[in-house]
Amino acid sequence: MARPLFAQVNIAALRANLAQVRVRAPKTQVLAVVKANAYGHGLLRVLPALADADGLAVAELDGALELRAAHYTRRILLLEGFFAADELPEFAAKRLAAVVHHADQVTMLEAAHLERPIEVFLKIDTGMNRLGVRPGEVGALVERLTHCDSVAALRLMTHLARADEEDGIKEQVAAFDAACKGLPYPRSIANSAGIVRYAETGGDIVRPGIMLYGATPFPYDTAEMIGVQPVMTLRSQIIAVHDLKANDSVGYGAAYTASRAHRIGTVACGYADGYPRHAPNGTPVLVCGKKVRMAGRPSMDMITVDLTDVPEARIGSPVVLWGEGLPVDDVASAAATVGYELLCALAPRVPVVTTNVGRVDLEL
Repeated sequence: MARPLFAQVNIAALRANLAQVRVRAPKTQVLAVVKANAYGHGLLRVLPALADADGLAVAELDGALELRAAHYTRRILLLEGFFAADELPEFAAKRLAAVVHHADQVTMLEAAHLERPIEVFLKIDTGMNRLGVRPGEVGALVERLTHCDSVAALRLMTHLARADEEDGIKEQVAAFDAACKGLPYPRSIANSAGIVRYAETGGDIVRPGIMLYGATPFPYDTAEMIGVQPVMTLRSQIIAVHDLKANDSVGYGAAYTASRAHRIGTVACGYADGYPRHAPNGTPVLVCGKKVRMAGRPSMDMITVDLTDVPEARIGSPVVLWGEGLPVDDVASAAATVGYELLCALAPRVPVVTTNVGRVDLEL
């Protein structure tokens, strides 16, 4: 018998979430962000659901090469660009687009002799202070890139640091507009939060990430409120049931002590599977479709839950750790983190089941 834990990836939900991007940002090009192994969902696994995207965006050159090996032919953008000049021939050979975020990369392009020029997205720092050229450098760098034989096409981009906040867009968009004034190149501004607020953000190319996977970029607006569905559901079962007396404790460190007699269920999922070890007592879990609370510290392979509100629960009862019926954002909030981290942390040992219009394929 296999351990009763698996992640279910719903391709139909991912496809629907991409369609929601199209509704919110009409008449734009969409670059679906699939970095970090498609936020833990599986880079090649999600490809069928992203057929309607105009291209993909990754952070890792290996991921881009994997996509090309799988015969993906549309645009692939490397979000951190290239790190050394000797990578540029690979970019050219595989038709990869590169973010350019500092002047040294421009110098590398000017010195390169490529079999074909590449598409470049010049990234402008408008307040994130992470990657990007300063607004005052834009004019001179655009002039150099425009006359560079290694550049096939030029785009302008920025990244929004506070699009999830009510007043977090205006200042950055104004800075970007000022830096790009008079330049005739397509612009890419909106991440997931910016797409939801597209009327304020604008731009020609959007870059959805977390919303594609059915989680929210906002602290208060839920995934359901922005019209997206969970793509990954982490499922398990109750593998043991114990009766506690008042003052009995559970698990390592006696992190949970019973205040009354009740039942505890043990679930086959722990931090070695990607569940957050720092999740506290009270973190929500679904058992038999009902919300219960975690009781005790997560261990490597197991967590324990209070079964008081699910009298019908027994060994073999179904459990959802996050996903359908329990947003990953709710679990993340309880664990003082974000849904992004939980999805990306899914461990390689967890089998993945792909569902799509009623078909189920087990991938071990």
